[in-house]
Amino acid sequence: MRTAEWVLLSPLAVALHCTPSSTDGLTGSTNANGGSGLGGNVTGGAPSGTGGAGTGAGGEVGSSGQFMDTVSSGSGGCSPVLSGIVRDFRAWNNGAGHPDFENYGGDGLKGLVAPVLGADHKPVYAHPGATAHTTGPNEFNQWYRDVPSVNQSFPFAVVGTIDGSGMFTYDNSAFFPIDTLGFGNEGQPHNFGFTFELHMEFYYGGGEEFTFSGDDDLWVFINDKLAIDLGGLHPEQTDTLDVDARAAELGLVVGQTYPLDLFHAERHTNQSNFRIQSSLNFSNCDPIVY
Repeated sequence: MRTAEWVLLSPLAVALHCTPSSTDGLTGSTNANGGSGLGGNVTGGAPSGTGGAGTGAGGEVGSSGQFMDTVSSGSGGCSPVLSGIVRDFRAWNNGAGHPDFENYGGDGLKGLVAPVLGADHKPVYAHPGATAHTTGPNEFNQWYRDVPSVNQSFPFAVVGTIDGSGMFTYDNSAFFPIDTLGFGNEGQPHNFGFTFELHMEFYYGGGEEFTFSGDDDLWVFINDKLAIDLGGLHPEQTDTLDVDARAAELGLVVGQTYPLDLFHAERHTNQSNFRIQSSLNFSNCDPIVY
């Protein structure tokens, strides 16, 4: 288990605690992209709840950059709320904006990042210069780091559901977590220029799977090793990780707890799909922020 930095009630971090015995929901106004999730119903206004199981695949970003109070699944464990950071970027426009956003096309490019996560828990650009889908290392290094005047950060919580078999699902075919926020929609119907990073820990009990479907770039690291590579600009693509089949490669031993780090980028119109389905037993009740 790695040591994490806990950031509470900060504009750059989700202050979302998981208290198993709590019956509180989320409080505060939101800009919501979904239906009801665990910890209360989310309708685009002020969510409230009693810790009961939600029925929709939703997500929230606090309009003030904060989440408050606590969430519980009502089952004695952490609710399926995955808390991370969205960063907004200006689209490239004749020399203005970020050159990696709304400036390339393609159909996927594996190998954009190194197979081992960086010491700062960020992906490492694996090329000395430009690729068919990216401008270079300096520009890529801005994707998942706060850079004044280049990007703006917002907390975002992926609120999924868990079925009777313990399968977590979040499915959003219109994944636009920061519409009108940051640099705005820039003349588009949605804000298409953003990245999302998520850091979790899970208990490896054996037999787990992790599936992601979406566009554009997506990398999943387990135990600091690249486990899913859906890099580059592309329409919706899917990859499933059979954890047992990759356990030796990833250095996993049944009965231990390991980090999972997910990095996503939406860089081009005109779709944004994001779907996670996982039987992993996520074990951190508090958000992990690096």
